[in-house]
Amino acid sequence: MERDIEHPKKVFGLIGQNIAYSFSKGYFSDKFNGLGLDSFQYENFDIADISHISEIFKIPHLSGLNVTIPYKEDVMAHLDKISAKAREIGAVNTIRITKKGKTKGYNTDVYGFTKAITPLLQPHHTRALILGTGGASKGVAYALNKLGIFYTFVSREDKPGMIDYHRINATTFDNYQIVINCTPLGTYPNVEACPALPYEYFTDRHIAFDLVYNPSETEFMKRASGHGAVTKNGYEMLVFQAAKAWRIWNK
Repeated sequence: MERDIEHPKKVFGLIGQNIAYSFSKGYFSDKFNGLGLDSFQYENFDIADISHISEIFKIPHLSGLNVTIPYKEDVMAHLDKISAKAREIGAVNTIRITKKGKTKGYNTDVYGFTKAITPLLQPHHTRALILGTGGASKGVAYALNKLGIFYTFVSREDKPGMIDYHRINATTFDNYQIVINCTPLGTYPNVEACPALPYEYFTDRHIAFDLVYNPSETEFMKRASGHGAVTKNGYEMLVFQAAKAWRIWNK
């Protein structure tokens, strides 16, 4: 895998699929400029299969990586070490590369999500639906557990310990006051897509939190807010988790 990278002191990047739209490159490039780190650069590594990460690890001066959909779980098998928390969660979204080239995986999604949702929480927000079962949803579940909020996963199939979308009704919305979209549905350019929910059951007692951040108001958020729900996208979560990743890379 050839990369048009010269030899700066430090290279960082994002691993994922279809990530041209990604927040991370702009965020970290602006950060480097603001800190006067002219020799630092951030690249998008859009790979078709996680096995290609072995080539990325060979890039000179590579110091840190972010990981996004769909590799937060699969990347774990390719790392030298994994933090205890990330192993417990079952997903990695941040990788630190040591001067000796060793790789260690961390999860900063938990930190980012916790910081983003906490200001929205009221005493009646005690139960949550997590839409999706991928790597991002695992970090959200871990965070909710630490916040003392009971959660149930929603899947396209009826699996043990989960419910499928067809079983969600008015009673479900009475029992669950938080709905979190951890799927990529609604991400640009497919902005008209959204999870298959009976949106008419959202009320002003509900939170509709979408990990998608592009567009800033997703179809999921529009439909929920139309019935009074408090909504929030994933941008602030990304900012918080990125700041945490930066601290990990530089410790």
